[in-house]
Amino acid sequence: MDRCGPFSRPLPLPVAGGAGPLGVSIIFRILGGLLLAGGVLLWGSAGGAEPRKVILTLHWYPQTQFAGYYMAQEKGFYLRRGIDMEIRRGGADVDGPRELQEGRTDFVTMFLTGALRFRTADLPLVNVGQMVGRGNTLIVAKKKSGILAVADLDKRRMSLWGDVFSGAYKQLFAARKIWPVVVPQFFSVELFLRGAVDACCAMTYNEYLRILQAGYRPDELTVISLRDEGCNVPEDGIYCLAPTWKKDPELCRNVREASLEGWRYAAAYPEEAVALIQKKADEAGYTVNRLLLWHMLQEIIPSIFPDKEGTWVPGRLSRQDYERTAAMMHQVFVLPGDVVPYEEFVPFGEGSVEENALESADMPEKGTPSYVP
Repeated sequence: MDRCGPFSRPLPLPVAGGAGPLGVSIIFRILGGLLLAGGVLLWGSAGGAEPRKVILTLHWYPQTQFAGYYMAQEKGFYLRRGIDMEIRRGGADVDGPRELQEGRTDFVTMFLTGALRFRTADLPLVNVGQMVGRGNTLIVAKKKSGILAVADLDKRRMSLWGDVFSGAYKQLFAARKIWPVVVPQFFSVELFLRGAVDACCAMTYNEYLRILQAGYRPDELTVISLRDEGCNVPEDGIYCLAPTWKKDPELCRNVREASLEGWRYAAAYPEEAVALIQKKADEAGYTVNRLLLWHMLQEIIPSIFPDKEGTWVPGRLSRQDYERTAAMMHQVFVLPGDVVPYEEFVPFGEGSVEENALESADMPEKGTPSYVP
């Protein structure tokens, strides 16, 4: 979700020598490079069958919210698993679920809430990889408006995303028995910046950063995390149609694992990831600045690889998260039908203890950011 106008004030730069979510050790970098070189060489020298052509359609334009997929393509992680991956941009003009339904793409990315909505509307989606394991949604208001807490939103003008992106907000409002005056937000926070609304929706890794770049200081804003308020909903996942999974589960597994490998690489080499996404955005005619891409990557990585062991397993959607999100969606009346059992929606399941331990161990080590734009 992205979308805003000109930026007039830069964000503060990362402090050289400080720790951050993108830091990695020299050893991790060396090992990563050796694994990359070895993996690509193994595929190239194996003399096996031709790689299978596969299409992945993202749900928005190129930005570091999707860095892992682009890095996996660029570094040959898909190819190493026998996949010739084509990545197509999303955007307001691209209907990912329709592309999937009509056979023009094999996989798509979308929010869990969106996938639930389409699944209950008889599109047989299955989740083959949950990339963003926690919610990053915010409510942002100007302190001078007198909004300092959720309760202060009652009867105040707030721009709100529509349809599947509004579920967690509606749940919060219902739980607190408050009723903001809702204005459609669509694809930007322009109404908020121009003073037409008192509060708006935002993602930690996107719209909030754009509000700061537009000239607001953090101490001028009230920032309410829906996750902290008890409305934690996993976000970006990789989806395909159930027949695709049934026909070739190994392909689905390889797409997930290669994508996770791309995310680990992006975490280890953020400067390379930012440069690649800037290039992809330029090719797509999408205007985005390098500093925003850098900060977006810093914000999204901890939502893929958790800081605390046992919080979630990278790449997996847990039964608890699925059932909690489905219940929330039913509560706010945005699902057209019944929710399918967890096993039908998440064919890989939660993974064995051995798989979970292995995947958690593959997280990038923390250290010092190596790059400042």
